[in-house]
Amino acid sequence: MREILPDIQRWTSEGKSVALATVVKVYGSAPRPLGAKMAVSSAGEMSGSVSGGCVEGAVVQEALDILKSQTPKLVAFGISNESAWEVGLACGGNIEVYIEPIC
Repeated sequence: MREILPDIQRWTSEGKSVALATVVKVYGSAPRPLGAKMAVSSAGEMSGSVSGGCVEGAVVQEALDILKSQTPKLVAFGISNESAWEVGLACGGNIEVYIEPIC
């Protein structure tokens, strides 16, 4: 979390809203551990990481929607090991990411 705090502080000082995404469950393999965090500004900037590949883009889109609605959400992502390489991920597995507006 400490590594993303400077970006969160900068974004809020610029008047941007911020959402925080946190990995809350991991099933099987995952590129990032339980508790990994990513912040997303209302301008679509991101800091940190919750996964990799296409999942990061999906988390950013969810975060932008959550910033508009101000309603937190639990989102699940999963892919088989066989399909992982095809979409740019290092491994298969399933994760759940809790995304919430923080400022």
